[in-house]
Amino acid sequence: MATSPLTTLIALLLLAGLRPCSAGVTAKPEMVRVPAGEAHIGSDKGRADEAPPFKTALAAFDLDRTPVTVAAFAHFARQNGFVTEAEKLGGGAVMTFGTGQWKLVPGAIWRQPLGPKAEAAAPTHPVTQVSWNDASAYCAAQGKRLPSEVEYEYASRLGAPDGSAHAFGDALVKDGRYRANVWTGVFPMLNTAKDGYRTTSPVGAFGEDPLGFTDLAGNVWEWTSDWYRPYSEREQPWPPGKPGEKVQRGGSFLCDPSFCYGFKVTARGHSAPDSSHMHVGFRCARSLADTRKSA
Repeated sequence: MATSPLTTLIALLLLAGLRPCSAGVTAKPEMVRVPAGEAHIGSDKGRADEAPPFKTALAAFDLDRTPVTVAAFAHFARQNGFVTEAEKLGGGAVMTFGTGQWKLVPGAIWRQPLGPKAEAAAPTHPVTQVSWNDASAYCAAQGKRLPSEVEYEYASRLGAPDGSAHAFGDALVKDGRYRANVWTGVFPMLNTAKDGYRTTSPVGAFGEDPLGFTDLAGNVWEWTSDWYRPYSEREQPWPPGKPGEKVQRGGSFLCDPSFCYGFKVTARGHSAPDSSHMHVGFRCARSLADTRKSA
């Protein structure tokens, strides 16, 4: 299928860290400055791994407005000759629609996250089929890093209405429009795509929160820097060489609102750092000290 001039233009803008805009409107920055403050993390009303809730002081930091797109990752891979872990393995994890069964699909990589027989990944959608190690390498190449799960939850809470359990607020549908990319229908048998999408959606398709972030809930789970473990152990150093899983935040298009907890601001997903999935992407963060060094 030929690429339209509009799609090409959007992809080029995303590579430059810009969003398409109308004449006379300033393009928005690639990152949003999250102010310092006291972060309220976790919940005693959710799943066991969300407890106990705690408070911690956070310095200001920058966080990507959107998940990293396919176009941006393609530029990185091309410029650096980067090969993802799914490419080295020969495929990634794909869920079978209808049964909910997960399997390793040969050829399922970031360019074609559902496999070689499916459509290619759209340039403006979040990149998926990238491992935690791949995501870390991308962020490092940009002079950035993965956000901690505390930073991710803090940013999600700041942009959410006071007391809301979700980054988009407590109403998934407002004025007849969905506010996040989630599963609509009966999981896993039928996705009606009532929200407009059966899999990933273009970053920002469901609007921005008051801080300017998009897709902090729904669309794709996002890798964070932290090892998955009880909060009571979070200050302890992770033993070198110890196997474990990395925390993911935000939920995805596979989350059915009738029972899935993934897009709650307190929800924690997790997977092995070398794993790659059709519904997992990432965004990068940057400490302000790193900003001053590069200035």
